[in-house]
Parts: sequence; C-alpha cells; structure tokens
Amino acid sequence: MKILIVQESDWLKRGPHQQHQLADRLSLRGHQIRVIDYEIRWREQEKGGLYSKRQVFNNVSKINTEAKVTVIRPGIIKISILDYISLIFTHQKEINRQIDEFQPDVIVGFGILNSYLALRAVKRKRIPFVYYWIDVLHRLIPFKPLQFIGRIAEQKALRQADKVLTINDKLKDYVVTMGAVADKTEVIRAGIDIEQFKPTADFGDIRRQYGLKETDIVLFFMGWLYHFSGLKEVAAKLAEASDEKLKLLIVGEGDAFEELKEIRDKSNLQNNIILVGQKSYAQMPALISAADICLLPAYPREKVMQDIVPIKLYEYMAMGKTVISTRLPGVMREFGEDNGVIYIDEPEDAINEAKNLIEYGKISELGARAREFVLKYSWDSITDQFEKILKEVIKEKRK
Repeated sequence: MKILIVQESDWLKRGPHQQHQLADRLSLRGHQIRVIDYEIRWREQEKGGLYSKRQVFNNVSKINTEAKVTVIRPGIIKISILDYISLIFTHQKEINRQIDEFQPDVIVGFGILNSYLALRAVKRKRIPFVYYWIDVLHRLIPFKPLQFIGRIAEQKALRQADKVLTINDKLKDYVVTMGAVADKTEVIRAGIDIEQFKPTADFGDIRRQYGLKETDIVLFFMGWLYHFSGLKEVAAKLAEASDEKLKLLIVGEGDAFEELKEIRDKSNLQNNIILVGQKSYAQMPALISAADICLLPAYPREKVMQDIVPIKLYEYMAMGKTVISTRLPGVMREFGEDNGVIYIDEPEDAINEAKNLIEYGKISELGARAREFVLKYSWDSITDQFEKILKEVIKEKRK
C-alpha cells in the first residue's frame, strides 16, 4: 500500500506516538509511507527569516532504524496566527501534489486543518480517508479563539471520513458525539514492544548515572512537560516532605521545564528532583527500569486529559511498574481498579500515596498485575489490526 499521513506536529522531534509506531512497522512490511508534517515548535528555533521553505526528509525512522518513512514539511510564515493561515495554503498545495505524484491508496489524518484539507482533496477521488484520533486536538491549540474553529473542522471531517479510529473507548464515545458515524468508528489501542519493555533488575548503571542510591525510592515521569501535567505540584509537595530517600526523576522537555527547575533550585532539591531532559526512545526502558513507581499526575479536570490514555502508561506497566494516576476518565475506563494503577484525586496526593505503597509493600504485587494486564497489547497485533482496516477501506472505496 501507498499510505499518506497528515499531521500538524513535528514528526522528527515529537513522539514517538501511535502514528510513529505504526508507520515504522508498516514500512518494514513493505508499504510506502509518506508524511506531511508541521514544525510546531518553530517559535523555539533560532530565527531564520519570516518564511520557511519546503523540506523533504528521506528514510526517517523513529522506532526501527531499518524503517524508511519520507517526511515532507511544507513552508509556513513564521508569525503567530499567520503560521496557521499559511498552513492552509501550503498544506493544501502539498496534499494535492502528493495525490498526483505519490498516488496514495489511502490517506490517514492525525491533525485538524490538514486532515480537513485532505478530506476535501479526495472527495471526488477513489482514495479513502481515515481519521485517527489519539487526542482531542482542538483543545491543544495554544490560541484559544482558534479552538472553536478547530472543533468545527474536526466535526466536518468526522462526519465525512470513510473510517474513524480512536485510541481508547472513552475517545470513541467522544468522537461519536462530535458527529462520527458509530458503524464506521473503531478502537485501535496503544501497543507495546513486549521484548523492549520488560521487567529488569539491571538498573544500577542508570541510578549511578543520576546519583541515585539503591535505597532511594524513585518516582518517574516521561513525556512532554505540559503545565497541566501536575509535575509542579508533585515537586512542590516533595519539597514539603523533606524525605531524603524520595526522588523524582523526570525525562522530557516542555512548557513546565523551567518552572520545575525553579522549584528544585529554590527548595535546594538538586539531589531529589532530577531533570534529565529529552532522551531517545531506545533509552526509555533503561530509564523506566530505574523507577520504583511511575506517575501520571495530570490535572483531573483538564479538558484535554479527559478522553485520552497516553502510550507511556502501557510502557510503564509493561516494565512491571506500579502507576499512580489522577482520576482521569479515559485511564480509569481503560485499566479499571485492580490492574496495577492506583488513583489519586489531585497531583499533590502522589507523594503520600507513594509513601503508603512503600510502607505496605505493595509495589511488586501491583507491578506484576500491571505487566499481566498489558501483555495482550503487542505492537505486532496492533499493526495487524491497523493494516487490515486500511486494506478493507481501500477495497470498499474502490467498489
């Protein structure tokens, strides 16, 4: 198959997310994959003019070095608001170009604007459009007035898509309320590499690298550091706890990074709050192995977190780690009450809950339950399911 993916995030620097996992694996199966992406973090780059030129990145891989994905990045005007407006024109042009040159068998949308544009471009062609939801994207638009426009574009695309896929049941319910046809909507859950993410006691090197002792209790988080991730509250509570053995290891970059540094430095907790920045995907299993408990302490009332289940949870659990999470509806529906995930009401409750788990010796037992629960979600079976759905929608469209 020739598969064209469109998204409004940086394929190269963000993730790996669901789309990266599936694209790499489909590439290894002989399918041709092209991606149209967007340099979402252009504001953080060194200034190089007000307009970026079209770029093509060949043989890109995020998970497996043998994968060969082509990433095309249309140019944009590098001025706030105008970047989105210019995206409409440059991405529309690029989508039409790829339809003519690449002649995709199917287009899979992970974005808002360019998904809508792709759907319009194939309306009178025999190219099916699959809308894949791993998040409620309009809630992530930084400029609030544009969220309403984003929602309208999503609704139109959901109604007209040949197939709608979501990453969990809660998100499926949401897209149906947004206009997706229930009979055309399916769930393809996040997956895990069972061999890559597996329990190991060999974490000594990682702990030594970051000055952690065997007797320390390490709380762990990885991913993009949003302000609503709850980590600032966890860090502040850790400062109050005054427990030398309790450590917070955070892997990732993002909006809250500088504030976390400020909390660490003001509280003189350089030995207790370890901010290691962004690391490669290949390094994640070793980093997780150094943890005793993994965290997802996001604000429970944050709209963007209501319907999603981050892939990191599956990876934590596959490593046999107990997870402490706030009561997020999507997470609670996915993992239930007795599968290695412990729920708290507020982010700052994570510290006391971790202490309780340590005191009562529950970590190993809960970690084993977590591993057992996620074993059924291997990436091979998830890719099989996705590949089958794409072939079916192509066949149906050609009828």
